[in-house]
Amino acid sequence: MTKATTHDHATTAPSPWVARFLAGVPKGREVLDVASGRGRHLRHALEAGYRVVGLDRDISKLKDLDGQKGVELIEADLEDGSPFPLEGRRFAGVIVVNYLYRPRLSAIIGAVADDGLLIYETFARGHERFGKPSNPDYLLKPNELIEAAAPDLVVVDYEYGLLPKGPNFVQRIAACGPRHPWAESEPFELGSAG
Repeated sequence: MTKATTHDHATTAPSPWVARFLAGVPKGREVLDVASGRGRHLRHALEAGYRVVGLDRDISKLKDLDGQKGVELIEADLEDGSPFPLEGRRFAGVIVVNYLYRPRLSAIIGAVADDGLLIYETFARGHERFGKPSNPDYLLKPNELIEAAAPDLVVVDYEYGLLPKGPNFVQRIAACGPRHPWAESEPFELGSAG
């Protein structure tokens, strides 16, 4: 592997939110990366020792991982009206970054195992001032992630606002299943989640 340039690192480095909370996923278990894109979070989880499942409508940017031990790639369009391709499967970690399609939100949250962790970060209303996406269909409403996650998951951390680098106006949440240690009052250090 070649050393990444600063520019490459900025585009391939995981979201700090994902990096912060990934340690809360039980080691060696399976992590789902929804709308994987180029696979920056999928690759981060794989390097951290997790088995990974990448789900995207176009997996061509992940072909270098195809056939690698611990990697499953699923090419599926979540927005074409077909059934959710992972119905019935549950994961120790579910990562979603910069993706929102409301009709699939409950299925994505439902893919979190009882002892698993949801790590979700995407654009929120207010982001239209800074660029795309600007369509309200792709911007979270205030508290939308909390309301979607809270019936089944325990909210560990939540943020809503302008990121210092970007500029991106986002909502992000880390929420765990009811049997995750964090839901059972096992403390973690605030600010590190690890």
